[in-house]
Amino acid sequence: MSYDFNKKTQKFKNKIWIATPTMHGEEIKYINLAYDSNWMSTVGENINEVERIAAQKSEMKYAVALCNCTSALHLCIKSAGEDLYGVPEIGHGSLEGKRVFCSDMTFCATLNPVVYEGGTPIFIDTDYYSWGMDPNALEKAFSLYPDVKLVVYAELYGFPGKIDLIKDICHKHGAVLIEDAAEAMGATLNGKQCGSFGDYSAISYNGNKIITGSSGGCLLTNSKDTADKIRKWSTQSRDNAPWYQHTEVGFNYRMSNVIAGVIRGQYGYLEEHISLKKKIYDRYCEKLKGYPVSLNPITSGTEPNYWLSALIIDKDYMCKQSRTDSTYEYVPEKGKTCPMEILEAIYSLNAEGRPIWKPMHLQPIYQNNEFVFMETDIGADIFERGCCLPSDIKMTEAEQDIIIDTIKSCFD
Repeated sequence: MSYDFNKKTQKFKNKIWIATPTMHGEEIKYINLAYDSNWMSTVGENINEVERIAAQKSEMKYAVALCNCTSALHLCIKSAGEDLYGVPEIGHGSLEGKRVFCSDMTFCATLNPVVYEGGTPIFIDTDYYSWGMDPNALEKAFSLYPDVKLVVYAELYGFPGKIDLIKDICHKHGAVLIEDAAEAMGATLNGKQCGSFGDYSAISYNGNKIITGSSGGCLLTNSKDTADKIRKWSTQSRDNAPWYQHTEVGFNYRMSNVIAGVIRGQYGYLEEHISLKKKIYDRYCEKLKGYPVSLNPITSGTEPNYWLSALIIDKDYMCKQSRTDSTYEYVPEKGKTCPMEILEAIYSLNAEGRPIWKPMHLQPIYQNNEFVFMETDIGADIFERGCCLPSDIKMTEAEQDIIIDTIKSCFD
């Protein structure tokens, strides 16, 4: 057998994760380069190469290597705010008192930097057919708040959504688009790379992403002036002087040359990882055919990177469930199930899944923020009925088949 499953305990001996790093050996060569050359800090050949490769792969002119994607998003938002509203006084954020339209169904890191900079996120509902920001809801938001000049859009689970329409709407209203492509590196829409649609964009090398450095991220831009400004900000805004001199507040956000070595070694395997993720997604689709579930939607013209496979249960096949901010209950019912019953069944195998991102307008910290939707709350519905499945590229077909059979059993 090509997997290690204990039939007596009905558990995998080694845990099947939702997504973990996959190393190939090339990475250690560049880690050793940093070590042997003694460039163990935030400068060095690996960083320079990561910036070159990241810009080339993303079809952008410049990339700035930073310690993580959140810092990249922060500096995207800070730079956009200063371009739109001017440089603030010391102690004030670049978005002080300003509203910003943000994706609702995403991880909090997408929009927390808006708050860092003193702005107020307004959440835009999700499009059911793409799981990305709803273009119609965004148009409605602009009709309600025509003075808004900044939009932050996240590509969910490696699927581009309708970012082309989002970009057109932003530019029609004279707004700047920030593209959070943390989960979507290598995905395309009409042949154009995710990370190249935004006026500013950010990508992630976190430990569970399509390629990884254990941490790290890049800010992407087509402006040399912006790239130079971001590099300065990310190294505590040190002025070009013979001593440590500062004329503005900076940040300790630069990427380590050691981490950059891991990323440099990973980049050559990006397409291979995407191909393996696609096989996992396709297998879930094929083996779950005939059951009342559907997988992440793929919108016309897109080629996802398939980072995480997720399913949503048909409404008529949902058993009764209830959730608080930290607890849940459900009532088992023959022929029906719910996300937490499926996840509990997956957990029982010694495997990992997780709920769909809880929409931001439902989060305790942001529940008083404004939320713009059309006729129904789509994001809440997807959260109610959806969950993410084990998507690790080291998972074998035999292991995935056991997980699939377990999902099917939840409907028995």
